[in-house]
Amino acid sequence: MKIGSDITSIQYLRAIAAISVVFFHVSEAYGLEFKIGAAGVDIFFVLSGFIMWVTTETRPVGPQEFMLRRLIRIVPLYWVATAATFVVAMLKPQFFFNADLSIWNLIGSLFFLPVMKDEALRPVVEQGWTLSYEMFFYLIFAISLRLPELRRFWFLMAALVTVVVAHYLLPFSYVRIFTEPIILEFAAGIVIGRLWKQGFRLPFRVAVGLMIAGFVLLLARDPMAHFDRVVRWGVPAVLLLLGAVFAERERGAPKLAFLQFLGEASYSIYIWHVLTGVMVTALLLRVGVPHAAQPGFVALGSLAFAIVCYLYIERPMLRKMRSARPKPAYRS
Repeated sequence: MKIGSDITSIQYLRAIAAISVVFFHVSEAYGLEFKIGAAGVDIFFVLSGFIMWVTTETRPVGPQEFMLRRLIRIVPLYWVATAATFVVAMLKPQFFFNADLSIWNLIGSLFFLPVMKDEALRPVVEQGWTLSYEMFFYLIFAISLRLPELRRFWFLMAALVTVVVAHYLLPFSYVRIFTEPIILEFAAGIVIGRLWKQGFRLPFRVAVGLMIAGFVLLLARDPMAHFDRVVRWGVPAVLLLLGAVFAERERGAPKLAFLQFLGEASYSIYIWHVLTGVMVTALLLRVGVPHAAQPGFVALGSLAFAIVCYLYIERPMLRKMRSARPKPAYRS
């Protein structure tokens, strides 16, 4: 099942999430205010739960096959990006402030177990910390595939909630990092995916209202500031996905080719944008672009280079790997 082609709004949300994170990192580097861009990660997590459920509910797949597909989709590009970032950071460390460039962190990053610093994961690819959570979720999801559909759903809900409960019981440690409440965003995506597969419907106006509410909550910086991330950005992300897919079920979605393309390129945009942003920044400094004008150029330039990476690295790589497999069951 090709989620991107069957549910157009999924690709649009992917595009929005990836671009939001790009703008967040650029604004952070230049001391600007766009903290809500970080919510792109939360949108990705909710989408991940939704996609994993929808693509496996009615298609028999075992744990090993599931993990193999996920590894093929995630690992090769991430390893290439990690190696490239490590080399550039060693050559130009001034552009990678506070990065841990030890060989141990390189190895740990490649296997989604990077070093921990300031109570957070710090892989070589800065934004790669989210993939550590993704892989942890995939392991739990793979175990669930041994169960029938209804029991699998409740196993996932119980497992993910138990993990988060453990966060408040465990002493601070490396293991405790993986029990952050943000894990609940995967569970929320699974719930929406199950509703979708069961044929649940929402009136179009209600679905659109949920999307609007999601955007409003994202923008409500001050009232939401004191809440934990899973509430501050996770709830709006859930509302956006819930509204988007059920609005599309009622009336379809407009075909926006460029946004569709950005959705397809969203993984490359997400993985490459920090490194490509560094490259663009170095170029701007060399040609003497004024500081005030740099953020816009960096955002657009890093996005453009990341798209090039999608076209000439990710897409050919995936094409080769998938052509070697007899019958790829889905693309996500």
